Amino acid sequence: MKKILYTISFLVAAVAMITSCETVIDPELEKVQNVLAVDAWINDKPDKQTIMLAMTQSYFDNSLPPGVSGAIVTVTNVSTGKIFSFKEVVGGKGAYTWVPSSATEVLGKSRDNFKLTIQAQGETYESYSMMGRVPTIDSLTFTYEEESSFFPAYYNAEFWATDPIGIGDTYWIRAVKNDTLLNRPSEISVAFDAGFSNGGNFDGIQFIPPIRSSVNPFEQADDGTFLSPYDPGDSLYVELQSISLAAYNYLTQVSVQTNRPGGFSELFSSPIANVSTNITNTNANGKKAVGFFNVASISGLGKRVVKK
Repeated sequence: MKKILYTISFLVAAVAMITSCETVIDPELEKVQNVLAVDAWINDKPDKQTIMLAMTQSYFDNSLPPGVSGAIVTVTNVSTGKIFSFKEVVGGKGAYTWVPSSATEVLGKSRDNFKLTIQAQGETYESYSMMGRVPTIDSLTFTYEEESSFFPAYYNAEFWATDPIGIGDTYWIRAVKNDTLLNRPSEISVAFDAGFSNGGNFDGIQFIPPIRSSVNPFEQADDGTFLSPYDPGDSLYVELQSISLAAYNYLTQVSVQTNRPGGFSELFSSPIANVSTNITNTNANGKKAVGFFNVASISGLGKRVVKK
């Protein structure tokens, strides 16, 4: 009996010690200068292309980042010498667009080199990108999986495409379910050739299963029940976008820095750090910029789920 009482007393004391050591911390982050943030992901579609300019802000500021007005934004196809002017959208909160003059006009083709130039707030920024190649998406499939002891019945989607021969192609896989882009941090999907990363020896083959099935949104109901990624009647549109190796590394870093579930697992996570950028100031002593510039070739395919 004494041993039991001693054990209980020890546990109570331990809990009291832990709770008494709790300290509320109100961190004061170092104030830093706001810098230009560039969102310049454009492509070879004969559609309106948009580049967003904004200013960074304090970590604890919950308001929308202020857009940058009055900038001069151009994209030059270095391979052809053609210059595309991106005009500011009135009331667009930092949006600058280029609209093709015909149904067939595009920025360029695969293997063309491009230069982005931004003149904003007394500074001039530049960036370079090459438009890579992209394979055709051959098909989309939905596989009906029977109910198991762990999951209810569900439809699993996959896209099918073959990476072209030649090591070093990098891609961003983007999926749209019922007109909603799957863009949560956990849904960022990139590929090096047909695999996850360099050195995997996946050149010139079909995209491997974990990647080709990355177009499935895995969600849970309020009671924790697993939801089918797709149901009969749902639509799926998948895009393969060619990206540079630098863009591949950038998106990988973004995924690592933003996909943080919290809890005990955060003890073993990589520390938060700034992600890379390919935007540079022509004045080495001028204000820095963040963000990214990439010009992509795109292939896409859509399909609707039909009941089994």
